[in-house]
Amino acid sequence: MTRSRPSLPVVAFVWDFDRTLIVGDQQEPLFAAYGVDADAFWAEVEALPAYHRERGEVISRDAAYLLHLLSYVEAGVFPGLDNARLRALGGRLRPSPGIPDFLEATRRRAASLATASARRLTVEHYVISAGLRPMVEGSPIAAHLDGIWASSFVAHAAPPGFLGRPGEVEKAGRILRPGCVIDNTAKTRALFEINKGANRDPAVDVHAHMSAPERRVPFERMIYIGDGPSDVPVFSLLNERGGRTLGVYQTEPRSNYRQVVELREQGRIQAVAEADFRPGTAAHRWLMDCLEEIAGGI
Repeated sequence: MTRSRPSLPVVAFVWDFDRTLIVGDQQEPLFAAYGVDADAFWAEVEALPAYHRERGEVISRDAAYLLHLLSYVEAGVFPGLDNARLRALGGRLRPSPGIPDFLEATRRRAASLATASARRLTVEHYVISAGLRPMVEGSPIAAHLDGIWASSFVAHAAPPGFLGRPGEVEKAGRILRPGCVIDNTAKTRALFEINKGANRDPAVDVHAHMSAPERRVPFERMIYIGDGPSDVPVFSLLNERGGRTLGVYQTEPRSNYRQVVELREQGRIQAVAEADFRPGTAAHRWLMDCLEEIAGGI
């Protein structure tokens, strides 16, 4: 069956989260609430692959920090941590300068840009993050997003034979295990889901062939904004397929700036700007210019 494109051409802004849409790392409120040394936690996460390798085990680097968070829950360092608490902590996250106002400004700007066919653009904003979904959902930015891809935990363990024992759903308790892990590969899959509209229509198989006219958001109408090496696969995909890529940095730590500059020197991103999206800033101007260029090409 042929799937028609949406009545209004869509431009998708796709965002990383930490040090992009928010100041710092999203885990900071969690560590502060429980008195955990963030540097010590991340040093342990970095050492986990070697720890398990010495014991004849293999652990994914992308899943390591989620599993270590669960170890902290089980050890009582994060006593009774549940998804509701994570959402509440998400409310303490600080948006980057100009956010969320910039997200709504792009929608207003798009509505004012008449295309050559006398139609107007619509803008959608998505987050693709290896961070924690409930914290993104609880953040001041969530209400302005059209979709979220992020790692998650489940708090219900389905016992063997649960299909034969229907009953009331028990109250959610503490987080028990990872429910979804967003790694570099999952980030590129998310782009294809946006491209084909699988995020809007569950009947769409993201792996099935789909002709260009059927795709909901062409790659050349996507703009990706991120801050580091974990975004490289997404940067590469969009660079190859006509999309736009912006590397952003925050002034602290300085390593954040250096790694973004290195990405530009390697040709992995098209532009660099501070993660400040207020009117008049480099990021604001570059992204609005991209929006206008895309509109002019439709």
